[in-house]
Amino acid sequence: MSRPSPSRLSVIVGFGGFNAAGRASAHHAYRRMIIESLPIKERQETIAGLAVMMGLIDVDESQYIRIENDQPLTLDEIESEFGAAVLDGTLIRRIEKTFFDVDAAHWQKSAVLSSGSQPLVFEMSRRDLPEPVPQHWEVEELEAGRVKVTLADNLTVKLDSYRDMPVKSAGQLPRGFDPGALYNSHFHPRALQLAVIGASDAVRSVGIDWLTIANAVKPDEIGVYASNVMSQMDENGFGGLLQSRLKGGRVSTKQCPLGLSSMPADFVNAYILGSVGHTGAIAGACASFLYNLRAAVEDIASGKCRVAIVGNAEAPITPEIIDGYATMGALASEEKLKKLDGADATDPRRTSRPFGDNCGFTIAEASQYVVLMDDALALELGADIHGAVSDVFINADGFKKSISAPGPGNYITMAKAVAAARAIVGDEAIRQRSMVQAHGSSTPQNRVTESQIFDQVAKVFDIKQWPVSAVKAYVGHSLSPASGEQLITSLGIFKYGMVPGIKTVDKVADDVFAERLQFPLQDLDRRDQPLDVIFLNSKGFGGNNATAGVIAPQVVEKMLSRRYGAERMDKYFQQREQTRAAVEAYDAAALKGHFQTIYHFGEGLIDESQIDMDNTSVTLPGFARPIDLAFTNRFDDMV
Repeated sequence: MSRPSPSRLSVIVGFGGFNAAGRASAHHAYRRMIIESLPIKERQETIAGLAVMMGLIDVDESQYIRIENDQPLTLDEIESEFGAAVLDGTLIRRIEKTFFDVDAAHWQKSAVLSSGSQPLVFEMSRRDLPEPVPQHWEVEELEAGRVKVTLADNLTVKLDSYRDMPVKSAGQLPRGFDPGALYNSHFHPRALQLAVIGASDAVRSVGIDWLTIANAVKPDEIGVYASNVMSQMDENGFGGLLQSRLKGGRVSTKQCPLGLSSMPADFVNAYILGSVGHTGAIAGACASFLYNLRAAVEDIASGKCRVAIVGNAEAPITPEIIDGYATMGALASEEKLKKLDGADATDPRRTSRPFGDNCGFTIAEASQYVVLMDDALALELGADIHGAVSDVFINADGFKKSISAPGPGNYITMAKAVAAARAIVGDEAIRQRSMVQAHGSSTPQNRVTESQIFDQVAKVFDIKQWPVSAVKAYVGHSLSPASGEQLITSLGIFKYGMVPGIKTVDKVADDVFAERLQFPLQDLDRRDQPLDVIFLNSKGFGGNNATAGVIAPQVVEKMLSRRYGAERMDKYFQQREQTRAAVEAYDAAALKGHFQTIYHFGEGLIDESQIDMDNTSVTLPGFARPIDLAFTNRFDDMV
């Protein structure tokens, strides 16, 4: 029997995005999470980069400067003068008034007006009369376009009102950072602004010009896999669309199309890459990133795709979305936290408490994208490999009593992921050099059910003291990009060897299953025993369970050496130095606020009259290689 052809490995060659911890590329958001454990220089560089993002300091071409007087600032001075403001203005915190006032959120209150036994009389502008005028309204013309209205009946009206929001914290982008200011974002919903800057950051982080990458493959061998769960629900998206009639406004031409949940992929194709390749927008509730990642990994393994951009962008910090999740009892409200702590006040930065005594998750905004290549292309181009995704498993829960309740599907995905990774790295690596990035949503039900799954899987595979981390303690729950935050944090763990502790928790809750698990409450130093594989676990409403295995770069290099040999790898290592230099140059510029956001609007349009087609290929103007039409019969054994 012939041996099956080897699968192509999906290697991670770029990553980027923005969340409550800052910019993802070059591990800066990760570094904000472990800032207490960083060496002085890296800590100060992280603070300085965030200070620029937040508009606290300025830059010129070569140095940081004080905004008030243009005086140069050293890293020591930046940390001393602005460090506290940077730390306070990042991660989970009280919802800021740039979104809405949580103490006085706008709403409309219904009321019935009457004048007792007398008719109700009032004046108004003629142009404000309802259409058609109600039959029981008696309208008398006045001067200057006004009318007097007399009603024998009562009048139901909506009155502008303001009320306290029970949920007051969220994971927000660094204070003062405006994503729309990085490109011409006129009328773009916030989630699409995040998609543009996040995907651009990821593409820039590769260190290889996109045209070079595109010319190295056929046009249809590039794929973009991205989506979001809540669509675009602010004024410029579906939110404005659905509210316009009730507010007496008009629907714009952009609100409907820009509200679609496929737009985080469509914008990447249309305005960043100019791609004509595969596009997909898969939604799987809070597991959506892993759903899209799985599609990309499978397409790369089969050879259908050679380059993939995978990501999600979500901007759910709106009163309506918060109302929705809060009414379900899913969010941590201020009153529930006070009761939990037995205190009159609560710390808005500690609302997300995975695996501790908790009462609900903390909603967040984020944009996270990664760039994948097959292993052969990565070596050919000299791309820097930050890790690899070997497998992503997805399973449903079967029959459910409640659509939001967890179920058995996550047992299957976790067991499969560990078993698949064991087949690659071996038993010892799984037992001694692996960890879990938990979904860790910070709900009482999650802490019990997810920990029980981990503990049982650890027992089956004879794992003891399995480290479990939960990034939602830092950045909140961003819904669709949440697993992207897990993945990019894992790349930071591979590089720096520090597992971010669950620092918002004083102790692990008593009902958590922890016999074989380790929940570090402070940063866990694994530099003496580097991790070989990290498992990303995600659970979404509706039974959307997904688990991925991410392989460390040092393990990937060994795998590639076995596949390609030492001589080929030496050539790759030499070529990779140029890529790393380009990445460092981009990072240095981005630290000073020069993100070089890619946004091509109306540029490079394909002249369809210049498309050359025959029965073997399609050649598009502007693309180096043709699209192959020489298909073979995949079902030749059936013909």
